[in-house]
Amino acid sequence: MSIRFDGKVAIVTGAGAGLGRAHALLLASRGAKVVVNDPGGSLDGQGANAFVADQVVEEIRAAGGEAVANYASVADRAGAASIVQTALNSFGGIHIVLNNAGILRDKSFRKMPLEDFELVMQVHFMGTVYVTHAAWPHLLDQSYGRVVLTSSASGLANSFGQSNYASAKAAMLGLMNCLKNEGSRSNVKVNMVAPVATTRMTEGVIAARQAELSKPERVSPAVAWLCSEACDVSGVTVVAGAGYYGRAQMMKGSGAVIRPGETATIEEFAETLPEVMSLDRVEPFNSTLSPQVRELLGIEQR
Repeated sequence: MSIRFDGKVAIVTGAGAGLGRAHALLLASRGAKVVVNDPGGSLDGQGANAFVADQVVEEIRAAGGEAVANYASVADRAGAASIVQTALNSFGGIHIVLNNAGILRDKSFRKMPLEDFELVMQVHFMGTVYVTHAAWPHLLDQSYGRVVLTSSASGLANSFGQSNYASAKAAMLGLMNCLKNEGSRSNVKVNMVAPVATTRMTEGVIAARQAELSKPERVSPAVAWLCSEACDVSGVTVVAGAGYYGRAQMMKGSGAVIRPGETATIEEFAETLPEVMSLDRVEPFNSTLSPQVRELLGIEQR
């Protein structure tokens, strides 16, 4: 089955280079009308250059596709709203919101100015919130939409010197888990990708051989599927890079129940640590409480 996007309008933020550019080109090649958003700033979020977005628009048009540029910063509420408005004004609708924009300001937590922490959170996380929030009513009202958030192993697993970036990327998980429920009745699917790719963000980090294997284009097929009508899942995290694709899921162990209905002592908790910390029997983390405790409290399992 061929997957196409004819008649669909897609917003791709941070589409001037790297992953965003690869995503935008692939969607456009399959028929999507694309809003290429990128202010064209430096890796740390300074400056602006309209050429960055314009160049991708020209690539799409030269290949026979349709695209327009938007140069707003997702970190600004009005700017984020203007991205959605560009889609409405240029193409008459919006069906796909692909949140990809980001910057880096890496430092160890001790040395990191709070301004750097706040700005990275503002661009990555609040930028995703602002753009998605502006598009959300349109998606719900038309009973169709595909939203993709961009996370990272830095937030879902571990990293060093990226407490700001990792925090923003981990926050995507909570946003996705809520929006998947709010969009479920309106056929609005919200999913997340955790990519590994050679971009200016990973320059000098990924070795030469890995860099060749980890081209951004190798992430885009997974992202494009999540943007498509064929996508029949919501609340899913796909990890992608160097030709590998898989699903990531937060899990919890079976744990221990200590005298339900009463308060355990510190010592009792300490005595059960082997069970508490064990991951021998894991299940998807859909609830903090165990089935036994949920039954005791009269809470239905969702």
